[in-house]
Amino acid sequence: MNLSRQPYANYLALPLLAIGTLLLLFASSQLFRGVAFDLTDKQIHTLSGGTLKIIEEIDKPITLKLYYSETAARDLPQFRVYSQRVSELLQSIAEKSKGKIIFRQIDPEPFSEAEDEAAASGLQSVPVGNSGESFYFGLVGSNGKQKTLLMPFIDPNKEASLEYDLAKMIGSLNLAKQPVLGVISSLLTGPSVNALTGQPSLGWVFDRKLSESYEVRRLQPDVSVIDEDVDVLMLVHPKAIPEPTLYAIDQYVLRGGHLLVFIDPNAESDSANAYLPDSGAASSASDLGPLFKAWGLEYDPRMVVLDSQNALQVGAVNEVPQYHLEVLGLSKDYLNQKDVVTADLEKLNFSSAGSISATEQSPLKLEALVQSSTSSQLVDSQTVKSAANAPESLRRNFKPSGEAFVLAARFSGKLKSAFAEKSAANQVMTSQKPAQIIIVTDTDLLADRMWVIEQNIFGSPVFDDIANNGDFAINLVDNLAGDPNLISLRTRTVSSRPFARIEKIQRSAELRYHDKQNQLQSDLEALNQKLLQLQARNQAGAGSVNALEKNEIARYQKQKMAIRSELRQVQRQLNTDIENLISRLKLINIFLVPGIVVLFSFALGFRLLLRRRAIANS
Repeated sequence: MNLSRQPYANYLALPLLAIGTLLLLFASSQLFRGVAFDLTDKQIHTLSGGTLKIIEEIDKPITLKLYYSETAARDLPQFRVYSQRVSELLQSIAEKSKGKIIFRQIDPEPFSEAEDEAAASGLQSVPVGNSGESFYFGLVGSNGKQKTLLMPFIDPNKEASLEYDLAKMIGSLNLAKQPVLGVISSLLTGPSVNALTGQPSLGWVFDRKLSESYEVRRLQPDVSVIDEDVDVLMLVHPKAIPEPTLYAIDQYVLRGGHLLVFIDPNAESDSANAYLPDSGAASSASDLGPLFKAWGLEYDPRMVVLDSQNALQVGAVNEVPQYHLEVLGLSKDYLNQKDVVTADLEKLNFSSAGSISATEQSPLKLEALVQSSTSSQLVDSQTVKSAANAPESLRRNFKPSGEAFVLAARFSGKLKSAFAEKSAANQVMTSQKPAQIIIVTDTDLLADRMWVIEQNIFGSPVFDDIANNGDFAINLVDNLAGDPNLISLRTRTVSSRPFARIEKIQRSAELRYHDKQNQLQSDLEALNQKLLQLQARNQAGAGSVNALEKNEIARYQKQKMAIRSELRQVQRQLNTDIENLISRLKLINIFLVPGIVVLFSFALGFRLLLRRRAIANS
C-alpha cells in the first residue's frame, strides 16, 4: 500500500461523495419515475377506496371534459398549479377505469369553437387581465345523450373536497336515476322567495348539496301517505305534526323505510322563535311525541344541553373571552369513531341542542353518534332564550351533572305500530325488517351560519367549510340511502383547522381565571344594583351618597381595575405563549425534514468513507 497517496485520497473523498450523491439522485429519479408519496393529512392526493369502488361499478361510458384557459391563466399562478393537480387526478381516474372513463383537456381559446362549446355547456366565464379576457376552469361530465353534469368553476380553495366532487359526478352519471329523498320541514331550507323583499333564495347550502345527488321531494306537513319509492324520509323541525302524517311516518318506517329526524328544543332558525318568551307550548321546539313514546324514546322538547367543556367563544368582555354554553364545538373526541358517518369528521357545531335516550323497555338499540362532555347540564329552553344576549348568566348558574348527553343517535330494531287501535286497511302492525332511524336533536347545525363562510371569488359566491356540519348531514342521508362509497372520501378536512395543542393551552389559561371573571361580574352586578338604589333614593329626595358609601365605591373601583389589569396580563402572556408555540412549530416544519435528509446523507457518506478507508488499509 502506498501511504503517500493517502492524503490525496482524503482530498478526493468529498468530491467523489458529492458526485456519488448526484448519481444516486439521478438514478432514483429514473427508477421511481411516476412514483409519488402522499404525505398530506387524510391522503388527499391518493385515490380513496370509495372512489375506486365507484369507478369499478361504472357500467356505461363516461366522458369528462376539463376546460382550462391556459393562456388567460399566465398571470394566475394559483390556478396554473391547481390545474395541473386537477388534470393529474382526472388522468389517474381515467387510467383506473380501464377505458370506461374518457378524459379530455381543452383550452377554450378566445373566439374558438372550444370557447363556444364551453359557454354553451354552461361553464362560468371569468374576465381576467386589463383586456377582460375570458378565463374558463370547469368540468363537463356526460354519459352520452342521457345526462350531463357540470362543475361550472373549479375553486382552488376547495382542494380538500376535489376528489369527492369528482367521484360524486361520476357516480351520478352512472346511476340510471337519482335516489329519492322525501323532506318534511317547517323551516325554509330549500329554494324560496322572501315575502317582504320578493328576492329569491337558493336555500341553505346543505340542502343545495343534497339536491346535487338526490331527487329532493318536498312533502306537505299534512301529507297522509309516504310513497314507497322514497328511499329516505327526512324530517326537519317537525312541529305540530297532525295525526294522519304521524301515521304515514309510522307506516313508512314499518314497511322498511329509512327515517332521518332533526328535532330541536329551541330552533333559533325558526321565524317563530326570535328569542321571545313562548306562550304555552314552546313555539320554537319540535317533537315526534306519539312516535317517540311508542318507540320507547325519551326526549324533552323543553330542555337544552349546556356544555362548559365544548362551549364556543362568542365574543369578549374587557378583553376576556366569552363562551356561550349552548353553542357547542364538538371535536372528534365526542363523535363516534366506529360509525361510518362520523369516523372521518373533525368538528361539528351545535346550538341549543337537546338530549335523546332510550328506555329499558324500548325495542330499539341506541348507538350514540354525537355526545356532549360530562361537564354538561340540562336547562329549560326559556332560560336559554333569556340569556341570548347575556351568555355569562348561563355560566354563573351552571352546575355540571357529570353525565354525557346524547345529541345524535342511530336506532335499529323491530317496532310495533304506534297506531295499533287504528285498524286501517292495509295497515302494517309490525316491522317487516329492523327499522333504521337516525335522530339529531338540533336543527341549527344545518344553518349556514353554523358551518360555512361565504366568500366572493370573481364575483361568484363560494362557501368555505369551517366545520363538518354539511358533511355530517349528507353522510346521514347517504348512509340511510345505502351509498357508503362517498362517505369514505367526502371532505377529508375543513378550511379552519386550528392546532389542538394551541386550543388546549388557550382554554386551560382561560379556565384558570374563570372564577375570577365570574366573581368580578357578580361584584359589578352588586355594585350596579347599589348605585341604582342610591340614584332612586336621590331622585326621591331621601338624601345623597354618604362618605362611607363613597369610600366603598372607590375601594371597589380600585379592586376592579386591579383585576382587569391582571386579566390583561394573563391575556398578554397567553398570546405570547401561543406565538412562541406557533414559531416552534414553524421551525420544526421548515427544518425537520430537510435536517433528516442532510443527516442521512452525511451518515451515508461517512459510512462510505469509512468503508473506503478500511479497504485502503487492508
